[in-house]
Amino acid sequence: MGLLDRCQELFSTSNLYEVLGINKEATEADIRRSYYKVSLQVHPDRAPDDPQATEKFQVLGKLYAVLSDKEQRAVYDEQGVVDEESDVLSQDRCWEDYWRLLFPKITVQDILEFEKKYKGSDEEREDVIRLYVQHQGDMDAITASALCCSQEDEPRLCSIIQAAIDGGEVTSFPAFTQESNKKKRARRKRADRERQEAEEMQKEMGLGDEDDSLVMMLKQKQKSREQNFNSFLSDLEAKYAKKTPKGKKGKK
Repeated sequence: MGLLDRCQELFSTSNLYEVLGINKEATEADIRRSYYKVSLQVHPDRAPDDPQATEKFQVLGKLYAVLSDKEQRAVYDEQGVVDEESDVLSQDRCWEDYWRLLFPKITVQDILEFEKKYKGSDEEREDVIRLYVQHQGDMDAITASALCCSQEDEPRLCSIIQAAIDGGEVTSFPAFTQESNKKKRARRKRADRERQEAEEMQKEMGLGDEDDSLVMMLKQKQKSREQNFNSFLSDLEAKYAKKTPKGKKGKK
């Protein structure tokens, strides 16, 4: 069975872009980031209850190999077919090794350095506005999904959004402009509770420096909001991922 048929069977669509949740105009960076996020959902280590996880993961690897190859992507875009005999798909490759080569694990120091560069940047502004539109002004969802975001960052994020509204860049959603004080207080209490629980965990484990504190905060966020934590790290790892050195092949 060919790649397109496998996609149809496993993901209910034979459109390679639709499998990744993107469109044909996606950039290389868009494809890379989307591949990472989708592959995380079916990674054998993260989806032990899905009997087709391994198969889905392998198919996604092949899909990415096609779309990340300029010649293969051009053929697919023009003709809607995939050359199954190409070196991209026919070579003997371990797709999990290939994935790890694309997306090496990040460190706490990576996170700290990224946070310094990210906060206040144009990239952060674009991400915040995108989340505002995506969640139609729901600050609970926006703050839960935003990168490097804590309770102290909320006023700054609100300023970014309000400026975009005032400038006619985005629609004014009632969920944002008319948010009740009760909901704001509930969000603040939730953030304070998570911070306190992280600090208690830190003390129990005898940790004290800044990096260890950050680790505890991240672990606590993982415990209380697993899905959003995974999204947070997924975005960071996708941003830090290095391009695959040419000529490297994995082994079975």
